[in-house]
Amino acid sequence: MRPCDNQSDLGNRFNFSSGLNTAMNETAASSAETLPRLPATDPTLVAGSPLAEDRVSGLGPWHISWAPILLIGALLVLLYYKIGIKLVTDWHELPDFSHGFLIPFFAVYLVWDNRAKLRTTPIQPSWAGIWLVALGLLELLIGVFGADLFFQRTSFILLAIGLIWTLLGIRMLGRLKFVLFVLCLAIPWPTIVFNQITFPLQLFASHIASVVLPIFHVPVLQEGNVINLPAMPLEVAEACSGIRSLMSLFAVAVIYGYFLERDTWRRVVLAFSSIPIAIAVNVARIVGTGLLVQYWDPVKALGFFHDFQGWLMFLGSLACLYAVHAAMNLIPSRGGRTA
Repeated sequence: MRPCDNQSDLGNRFNFSSGLNTAMNETAASSAETLPRLPATDPTLVAGSPLAEDRVSGLGPWHISWAPILLIGALLVLLYYKIGIKLVTDWHELPDFSHGFLIPFFAVYLVWDNRAKLRTTPIQPSWAGIWLVALGLLELLIGVFGADLFFQRTSFILLAIGLIWTLLGIRMLGRLKFVLFVLCLAIPWPTIVFNQITFPLQLFASHIASVVLPIFHVPVLQEGNVINLPAMPLEVAEACSGIRSLMSLFAVAVIYGYFLERDTWRRVVLAFSSIPIAIAVNVARIVGTGLLVQYWDPVKALGFFHDFQGWLMFLGSLACLYAVHAAMNLIPSRGGRTA
């Protein structure tokens, strides 16, 4: 009887172990079904990466609290709405910065166009950017109490950099650096810097025009920014220095390069090529005015046709910018293709 009892005990133990193993397998299978699965087609969510861990945990890169961000946005509106109104007024009243109306729309488009990259950028708040927030607020105070519009406006850019770094992280700041640069194009330069650039451009344009006009048998005598013609003296004023077309053309070149070029170096070349183009076209405008004064009618040359020449020369600047782009297309890009 004893051997039979041992066989029974062994059978019972075997049945218990089999049942336990079956229950554990069923539990593991049900747990595996409930766990979130990572899409195999998404190369960014590799197992073990920060994004994969966020997805498994149910957080995701954009799982952040929006209440503090909305509160900070409301405070920024209260701080800067008067400064913004004055900025828009300057865009309307100062022809040198009329391109500013394009900049906010282009900046919003940049954010929308890069929305996929922004969504996959992990949020990594850091206190490392708080010093820029403090510096931006200090610059705002200096600009308000010192009545300096340039400090007031640039403090917004500095404050935005600090807030993005602090709330969203350095990687998000890297994604938005071009947007912040574009916003800088909408801020008028301080008068002291503007004058330091404008007067040398006036002298340079006057000198080149004085060299070119004699080629067309027009005798000239240059005195500073005044070109003395036989019919009348022709003054190269600030508006004729080329700074207006230079700043507008630079902004247009940045926008043009973003839409039509994918290589960064090509975009940079297009943007900086606008500087010599604007100067050369402005010299051509002065030479054209001198020819009209000498061979036609000084009154008509300095009236409607003078303003019409400005529009015509800007169209010529755009044509030159397109020519530079067409010439760049002849150079193979890094990937072995032509842009």
